[in-house]
Amino acid sequence: MSFNFQYISVTKKTTERFWEIDFLRGIAVIGMIIFHGLYDLNYFNIYKLELYSGFLLLLAYSIGSIFILLVGMSLTLSYAKARKTMTGYTVKVKYLKRGVMIFGLGLLITLATWLYLDEGFIVFGVLHCIGISIILAYPFLHFRFLNLIGGIICIVVGILLKPLTFEFYWLVWLGFRPSHFYSVDYYPLLPWLGVVLLGIFIGNLLYPNYKRIFKLQDLSRFRCIRSLAFLGRHSLIVYFLHQPILIGIICLFLL
Repeated sequence: MSFNFQYISVTKKTTERFWEIDFLRGIAVIGMIIFHGLYDLNYFNIYKLELYSGFLLLLAYSIGSIFILLVGMSLTLSYAKARKTMTGYTVKVKYLKRGVMIFGLGLLITLATWLYLDEGFIVFGVLHCIGISIILAYPFLHFRFLNLIGGIICIVVGILLKPLTFEFYWLVWLGFRPSHFYSVDYYPLLPWLGVVLLGIFIGNLLYPNYKRIFKLQDLSRFRCIRSLAFLGRHSLIVYFLHQPILIGIICLFLL
């Protein structure tokens, strides 16, 4: 059996999507569902696991890194499309609204986890981080190597801050972790804004002006690839729905 692969055109219409971006995000979505399923099993004392060390900790960081790196890459693609049809002020407002909207969704997660978990509720999780990062990263969307340098600096500073603790809470969003601080989902701007900036660098390097500069075989015709890309395109909806579904399934088995 042979497959007649064709190379995707380097230039895409701005109404089309790059399937590989959605596919990678879809892989991260599957990883997120698996990790949260394991978290729920541990939370309900069905199967005890050490979630924050070893392989599972690596899995959690890998999932978060893929999501947030793709935020930066997707921003460059979205920005390239927006500049073709919108004025500078309108584009700025667009990303301000998007950042505020995602941060607001993060606040809903804060409220839900405070009511549900109490201890360890999400103070500044992945949605909070993405929302603020979209706003802060907007002025840098048209740069390339400046984002590489800025991203590395943010990541290094965040790594240096991680083992330290402080006696104040008002900079927890930035990465200054208070002593005895615990949250089930914590993505401070240092280092994670740096990952967004690296994503912007990669996006501008590989997809300048909404053009892929490298050849890639079109695998989107395969059902498994197409299914993962579908999840990737709807990752925010899946993010909000998957936990209630997982918890509902577990509760049915516990009845």
